[in-house]
Amino acid sequence: MKWLILALICLQLSEGLVRVRLRKGKSMRELMKDKGVLEDFLKQHKHDRGRKYHFNEYNIAHESIANYLDSFYFGEITIGTPPQTFLVLFDTGSSNLWVPSTYCQTQACSNHARFNPTQSSTYSAIGNNYTLPYGFGEVDVTLGSDTVTIQNVVVTNQVFGLTGYEPTSPFYYTYFDGILGMAYPDLAIPGYYSLMQNLLRQDQLTQPIFSFYFSRKPTYYYGGEVILGGVDSQLYSGEIMWAPVIQEVYWKIAIEEFSIGQTTTSWCSQGCQGIVDTGTFQLTVPEQYIGELLQAVGVPENSDYWEVDCNNIQNMPILTFSVNGNQLSLPPTVYVLKDQDICYIGVETTYVNSQNGQPIWILGNVFLRQYYSVFDIANNRVGFALSTSTN
Repeated sequence: MKWLILALICLQLSEGLVRVRLRKGKSMRELMKDKGVLEDFLKQHKHDRGRKYHFNEYNIAHESIANYLDSFYFGEITIGTPPQTFLVLFDTGSSNLWVPSTYCQTQACSNHARFNPTQSSTYSAIGNNYTLPYGFGEVDVTLGSDTVTIQNVVVTNQVFGLTGYEPTSPFYYTYFDGILGMAYPDLAIPGYYSLMQNLLRQDQLTQPIFSFYFSRKPTYYYGGEVILGGVDSQLYSGEIMWAPVIQEVYWKIAIEEFSIGQTTTSWCSQGCQGIVDTGTFQLTVPEQYIGELLQAVGVPENSDYWEVDCNNIQNMPILTFSVNGNQLSLPPTVYVLKDQDICYIGVETTYVNSQNGQPIWILGNVFLRQYYSVFDIANNRVGFALSTSTN
């Protein structure tokens, strides 16, 4: 409702779509593996991807940075006057904007671009401090406001977090500098407009819509696109299949059925929920079903990394979600990932159920590389269309 009101008052609209080219960098997992610290980190920091969708006493989501271990799609923004450039993860699973700052002296910050407020003529200090909780530690931010630029879109007086402390592990190993949240306002630090709200308030979107395209063959120079203000019909085929948002906090939709090959499971007989989250790489499966799923797709028992035979991928089953009467299928060529000569299933486990007890799935990049995704702010719905395979 908050966004709907803002969308309705956007009377003067800018022209054209705003495209942010996404890059494919090494994921945090890959960088930590290269440095020989991944195994110790995972032993010390057990994580559940569902923890991202809990709240602390300040109504701020409890985010686990482990959700970002495998993320490698990032895009550029600038903050300040003259502009200071940052590589951020465009995250539909959170709502705050934060970047490292010169207030932070840890190795995690010094290894990344840091915002220097003294070098920006348009910066204003707010002074309020917040702690963003993570599964292994905390990130301290000080709030300030400044001009944020995304391509040719300029948002003035945008409140954002300047980090004062980031734990060295694992932030030192992130390829991205900060996070730009694109979920609903209720997830943001209370009392301030999120960036998405200000894009609407300041009439910067042609339409109150944004969309994502993730390339199936990503490179450093082109990993996909975030499109602000509409859709690009050349990046998908067929009609857009719409699903209403069932809780205006996350981009959460109802899942009616889940099938493995020709077999419809009973897993969603009482309803399931799916969070469409560009900040999570894997397809995340409710814990109570992971064993059956792995067995059905042919993962050997006691496999540490859920490996499968690379020569048998064509014989593995298609996974299908029924969403608002539409069938959204994932062939094995999409959900099986390859790391050199090793093939493994691109899924993770979550132990979290929704408030009404329905199992929660997280539809991350593995799912979204198959489907062009459209986030309709005014109508509170998410759209899916089959991505083109040419990029």
